[in-house]
Amino acid sequence: MSTSPELSRLKVIIAGISALILTVGIARFAYTPFLPLMLEQAGLSTLAGGWLATFNYIGYLLGVILIAWISDLELKFRLYRLNLVLAVFSTFAMGMTSDVVLWSLFRLLAGLSSTAGIILAAGFVMSWLKRHQFKGNLGLHFSGLGLGIAIPGMAIVWMNHQLDWAMQWVIMGFFGLVFLIPAWRWMPAPVKHDQQQDGQFKAPAKSWMNLMIAAYFCAGVGYVVSATFIVAILEHMPALAGRGDWIWVILGLTAVPSCVVWDKISHRLGETRALIMSYSIMLLSIIIPAISNSLWLNVVGAILFGGTFAGVVSLMLVFIGHKFPHNPAKAMAKLTISYSVAQITAPAIAGYIASLTGSYSGALWLAASSMAVGIVCLWQIHRAGHGVVNAV
Repeated sequence: MSTSPELSRLKVIIAGISALILTVGIARFAYTPFLPLMLEQAGLSTLAGGWLATFNYIGYLLGVILIAWISDLELKFRLYRLNLVLAVFSTFAMGMTSDVVLWSLFRLLAGLSSTAGIILAAGFVMSWLKRHQFKGNLGLHFSGLGLGIAIPGMAIVWMNHQLDWAMQWVIMGFFGLVFLIPAWRWMPAPVKHDQQQDGQFKAPAKSWMNLMIAAYFCAGVGYVVSATFIVAILEHMPALAGRGDWIWVILGLTAVPSCVVWDKISHRLGETRALIMSYSIMLLSIIIPAISNSLWLNVVGAILFGGTFAGVVSLMLVFIGHKFPHNPAKAMAKLTISYSVAQITAPAIAGYIASLTGSYSGALWLAASSMAVGIVCLWQIHRAGHGVVNAV
């Protein structure tokens, strides 16, 4: 019995979202709400906590570079499936030891695996949708980023009151197996296609690309400081003690529809205007915990952050794809590498600042300053007239 086109489309999208939940939401993001408990129970220092996050992003950068070098689609598909397995393994393994060196290795493997959801799955899903005359919808795919925070986050809220840090990692590994199945079974293998050049294409100037790379680097700094430390930051506030994991869930739930919403905003306002708006809101979300201990203000800040960080990723990748329609992968790789470098350097610097000052405030102001510089870069792109796309 043949499967209907709509059912096939649904299964492919679920496969992509499941890959994001497993490789990013569980293998990568679960570390954020687990961090306070590891600091309390596992003898992990604040500085070491920052370095573990850095190793995670080193793994992600290595994965991005590897993908950029590989041109064989069959090999990329095998790498995708290998990364699904690595995501589950690295999650289980975190609860099996308290050795910082081994933790660093497992966080590196988790970072490597996250390329399966963000880059490989996104590419496979978009190619399949286009090949079958469906609209390629990055916004829907990247809703998996928010689900990847919210779904495991709700499990963590329960586990924090029942289990120690090690058992929580093990349970999360079993949870990952649930998402490995559709991500493995329903993701279609990519199909080779002919390279066709229709007409003359003029690439944007090198200065335009440099500004884009700089802007995305700044977003990487702003994102990673909040994403890595936000639960620990909130748990340090007297009014928020014991509520940090719940705010993490709220953040994730807000992120679920954000990419679809930002896609619509982009079509209405133009891509650079949408990007400047998303950067500005993300900047505000970072400033709030730096200046206020208020429960409700920090809930608002978490909602604003959740509603923008995934949208920034989606907007940037779509934007660069429009500018390089005949070779988007190379341009996307350059952007992703800059984002990854930011994710490598910023957590270690933020952890060092926090260990010196005894507060995360300096790290938050570093992230906020970076977002402000990113807005300046995007404004320069907008003024140059390269980034405005007519609303449709």
